[in-house]
Amino acid sequence: MTIPLIDESHYQAQMDTVVLPALKRCSTEGWMDPAQAPGLDQPATEGKLHYVCYDAREFDKLNIDGATAMFNGAIVISHGFTEFAAKYSEIIWYFLLAGYSVCFLEHRGHGHSVRDVDNPSLVWIDDWHRYVADLNKFAFNIGREYAGGRPLFLYSHSMGGGIGASLLETYPDTFDRAVLSSPMIAPQTGMPNWIAYLVSSLMCACGQGKHIVFGQSEFTPELNMNDYPGACEARVRWYQQQRVNDVHNQTYAATFSWVRQSLQLSHAVQKPRACANIDTPLLLFQAGRDQWVLNEAQNRFIHWVINAGGDAKLVRIPTSLHEIFSMPNDILGPYLERILAFYADADELDH
Repeated sequence: MTIPLIDESHYQAQMDTVVLPALKRCSTEGWMDPAQAPGLDQPATEGKLHYVCYDAREFDKLNIDGATAMFNGAIVISHGFTEFAAKYSEIIWYFLLAGYSVCFLEHRGHGHSVRDVDNPSLVWIDDWHRYVADLNKFAFNIGREYAGGRPLFLYSHSMGGGIGASLLETYPDTFDRAVLSSPMIAPQTGMPNWIAYLVSSLMCACGQGKHIVFGQSEFTPELNMNDYPGACEARVRWYQQQRVNDVHNQTYAATFSWVRQSLQLSHAVQKPRACANIDTPLLLFQAGRDQWVLNEAQNRFIHWVINAGGDAKLVRIPTSLHEIFSMPNDILGPYLERILAFYADADELDH
């Protein structure tokens, strides 16, 4: 399926005057109680998780460019580390144009969801299983409602892809198909991950679990495009402006506890026995120039899923940075078409 992409030369104008007003008219904002993660006590901080859902049928009523699409089900988005709902507005727009409702949960410690630290720049979690349990509850209760009996899909990125991989292993019947985009099967920590685990565990034991990790900084509004070589500058600048506009979107750095938990998640999802639990057909996109997650871990993960008889495929995009959706249209277009074709295969089987 070919979806018309936003013109990069007029990106901000199209996003601000066309895309965002349309999304607002078909969206519903809500709040969800966190899930009770198996074997865990109640979280340290009480509060609710924030989500935004976009109804494809209401979107169709807007008659964008005179086109309508058959309703094909719903897509749950699991976002990456320090991300937030507004950043995915463009991807949500494309999914709606293709006939999918979209349900977006802001993970604990992100966006407008409950936080466990006062500093808006920092992300802290005491146990990664909370992420997985929360996402599954959201998909089961909210995602299925928006799917309306049609297929329910997962689109996940980076940290959200690691969470998604664990969900597929733990709750294999939740989704009909899943896309893992540059998933955090293992993070890049700047050192061997076993050393990073020892250091983060030591810092947590010393009472520094909520302290910012070495080498990271709090959010600042300045943007250096040298950090995004080859990305679409208009997209990256627009993402940054969404952070500047809302303090809730200014998560920016990891705490030692988050690093420790991300490495525990990484260890868990790569176990061959866990990979063998995956029944959901999945498509993993790998960014050839990724600086945030380890591609070797993605290769191992896919190997173990396929080795156990799972339906999994890895698509490598050699020239892409970590955020494939931030790349220019000549990369974004084929990436999006591949995703929509993968989802459409499930829709055809459903018929």
